[in-house]
Amino acid sequence: MQADKQKVSRLLKTARGQIDGILKMVEDDRYCIDISQQLMATEAILNKVNKEILTAHLKSCVVHAKTDEEKEQKIDELVTMLGKIMK
Repeated sequence: MQADKQKVSRLLKTARGQIDGILKMVEDDRYCIDISQQLMATEAILNKVNKEILTAHLKSCVVHAKTDEEKEQKIDELVTMLGKIMK
């Protein structure tokens, strides 16, 4: 992986902490909207991490592919991934 590992790790640890907090909110029967807001905040962090990783994929894996066929394969992988994200 060519993404900034420190940045990715920090964001994932933040998301993990938020998920732990959300679990506590559920256990404490907190207000649904408050739980939903925290879920959306966690999703935003995970989306940011995914963007970082996919950007690194483009800048590294695709750019440094040795053949046009390999580049096309890497681009196809990215397009397939984006299709899953946009559903």
